This record gives sequence, structure tokens and C-alpha cells, in this order.
Amino acid sequence: MSHAGGQNGGNRRQAGVCHWHLGGTTSILAAGSTDQGGTGDAPGSMSYLVEIGIVVCLLVLNGWFAMSELAIVSSRRPRLEALAERGVKGARVALELAAKPGHFLSSVQAGITLVGIFAGAYSGATLSDPFSDWLVSLGVPTSAAGILSFVIVVGSISYGSLIIGELVPKQIALSNPERIAARVARSMVILAAIAAPLVYLLEGTSHLLLHLLGVRHATSSTVTEEEIRAVIAEGTSSGIIEPEEKELMAGVMRFSDRSIRAVMIPRPDISGIDLDWDQDKILETVMTSTHSRYPVFRGSIDMVHGVVMAKDLLNKALTDQKLDVEGCIRPADIVPDTVSALDVLETLRRSPLQMVVVVDEYGSVEGLVTIADVLAAIVGTVSTVADADESAIIQRADGSWLIDADLDVGLVADKIECKALDDPDRDYETLAGFVLSVTKEIPSTGDIVEWRGWRFEVIDMDGRRIDKVLVSAPEAA
Repeated sequence: MSHAGGQNGGNRRQAGVCHWHLGGTTSILAAGSTDQGGTGDAPGSMSYLVEIGIVVCLLVLNGWFAMSELAIVSSRRPRLEALAERGVKGARVALELAAKPGHFLSSVQAGITLVGIFAGAYSGATLSDPFSDWLVSLGVPTSAAGILSFVIVVGSISYGSLIIGELVPKQIALSNPERIAARVARSMVILAAIAAPLVYLLEGTSHLLLHLLGVRHATSSTVTEEEIRAVIAEGTSSGIIEPEEKELMAGVMRFSDRSIRAVMIPRPDISGIDLDWDQDKILETVMTSTHSRYPVFRGSIDMVHGVVMAKDLLNKALTDQKLDVEGCIRPADIVPDTVSALDVLETLRRSPLQMVVVVDEYGSVEGLVTIADVLAAIVGTVSTVADADESAIIQRADGSWLIDADLDVGLVADKIECKALDDPDRDYETLAGFVLSVTKEIPSTGDIVEWRGWRFEVIDMDGRRIDKVLVSAPEAA
């Protein structure tokens, strides 16, 4: 009996030796040798710790791939370009990878998949059986030890894979993606070169499947206006962008989408000088107005002769010279009402008077635009001495808004946070235009318009023109 027992013990020792030398490639042998009473080294032994270390290294390698992938994909091109200009090593390589990520991403995905498979197979073959034997030595029934060992080993590897191989590396990558992308770029290029044959096979298979499914590749990567707004909002919430800077950026983006009709001073509000007026009336107009330039016409504003500077007229009046308006006229720039606000801005830059007259297709004057109107369209209404105590948008104590009806509807939509009001397909430019588009008629003071839960009440009319509107948000459900 003792001889048999010694022989069985030798068999167990021999099985353990075979298991150590062949590692994860002999899982069948390891499983078969379990019936003989034990395989491999007990937990806590040096060889078992080495096997655990190999698994940890595989998990770290998986985390390296995950961190590299997310860092390069999340990097912003302007920041990478700035690092490259400062001579940061790897930044230019990271730029090249970010510009053509297809080959790089395929290499990383192949690496992550292979490492994950190898880590799972190796850990299951080398760690589970010795751990089961250790549990049996502690008194755990043999029938339960195998299942319990499998659950503990697989659970531990899965937990470590999530923490070491995914969550922590990705958080590191997002903390400073551009710097990390520059550091890992060269190693990713080497990986892509090594994995090139496998990557070409994977990409070819993927393209074939996409072609069979009728899916076309995107021809280019575009950034939408909504994405830019989201980045600005994120920068504001994190404190990188000041609220005032956010408002200025939003104003610039609104301005680029606006037509000249949304920026111009409309025809009824134009203050001009008629050449048929006498000297006293001309001087009274100049002295009681806050404008520095006036369009000059004869009989009708449609017959514009040019623009006159108020200082030229006042200089003549103060030096007792004859008030020769026609001699002070300067040529006016004329633009059609179909041009965009950006086109008019370019015209204003070239104009020495910084004023343009807007006409329609029939040659009738629709309005005029000055550089101050452009500034007001971007930063909001610019107050003058005459209207310093007035505000175009006033929020009342009950949360409603008292708004000038001639304000741009896009600006109003941003201020009252009613995005639906800023319809890109609209055929109006002002809040008054919106009310008219809903009512389909000229409203009266006190008329109320209900629209998508919002309440618009006409507070004041200036003849047939809507002057003030009280806007109330939908009541909370």
C-alpha cells in the first residue's frame, strides 16, 4: 500500500512539473491531472505568483492599448499642432495618426482582442486548477472546489480587466489626451507596422461586409454648429471660458447666419436730410439727433444723393459760413437687400463713412447699416445717451420678459432659452415678424398669441408696427 501511495504521489509531482513547463497551452493535460489529486503550485508559491504577474502584465498591456486609442481619438487637432510647433516629441506623429486613424485603430483593436483572449486562456489554464487544489486542501469539497475556483479566478480577472485594462487607462487618456497621444504615438506606429498583414485582412473583410450591407464610408469628417456650441458651453461650465466670452462667441455665430435685413436700420427709423429743407430745419435735425452721419435725399428717401457728416455741417454753422449741404455730400455705398451680413461687414471695412444704404430689387431704399449696427448685432444693443435708461430685454419679477419687438429673433431665442423660436427656415428676422407670421394679420394692443406653450402678448403698438411684446415661458407641469 505504501508503495502504491508513493507511486501516486510521484504521479502527482510529475503532473505538476508538466503543468508548469507547458503553461497555458496544456489546459487539457492540467484538467486531466486534477483527478490525480492536484496540479501546479499552491497559491502563494513563487511560481504561482509569477503566473499571476504574467496575467497582470497582460492586463496592463491591454490598458496601454485602450489608453493609446482613446488619447489619439480624443485629441484636438489645434492642440496637437501647437505641441508640434513647440517641438514636443511625438506630436507630429500623433497628428498623422489622428488624420488617418483607420489603420491605427484596426491595429489597436486587434491587439486588445488578442491580449484579452490570451489573458483569459492563460489565467483559466494556469490559475484555476492550482487554486482548486488549494481549496480542497482547506477542506472544500472536491465537487464544489472546481466551480468555486473558476468563479473566483474568472471574476478576479474580469474585475482586473475592467479596472487595469479599461477604466483607469481611459481616465488617464482623457485627463490630457494631447500629451499622452504624443507620448504613445511612436509605439502605436511600430504596432501598426507589425500588425499590418493582420490589419489588411481585417480591413478587407470589414469593407466586404459593409459593401454587402450597402453601407458607405463617410467621405469627410465635419464639425457642426451644434457641436461648436456644445464645446463652448462645456468650456463655460468648466471655467475655461468666461460667460461674457460665451455671449460674444454666440453673437458672432448668430451674426454669420443673419441677412442684412436683420441688421439694418429699417426705412421708417432712418434720420435723413432733405435738400429741400431750409437751413434752420437742417440744423435742428442735426442738433436734436444723436447720429453722426445722415443720408441726403431730395423729396423722397428713395432719391439718395449721398451721405453728409454732422461735424461738417456744424463746423460751417459755428464759423458763420453758408450751410452748403450739397457741397458736404460724400458718395454712399449701396448694397442690395439680398446680401448677407458678413458681405456687408466687408463693405463697411472698405467704406470711409462706415455706412451703407440697403435697397431692394426695385431700387427702393429698405434701410441703412453702420458699423455700430454690426457691433450691436454681435454684442447686443449699444446704448447711447438718449436711451441709456432703456433696455431692449427686461426680465420681470414673475419670470416673464418685456422685449423690443424689433430685436433679432435669434438673439431673443438665446436670451429667453426658447430654441424653437430660432427656426432656420423662417421668413422673418425680428420678434415682430414672428408674431405677424403666427397671427397672419396686424395685431392690436393686448392681443395674445399662444405658441407651443409660450405666451406672447402685444403690449404696445406704434401705428401698424409692433413695439413691445411680453413673453411668458410655459408653466412647469
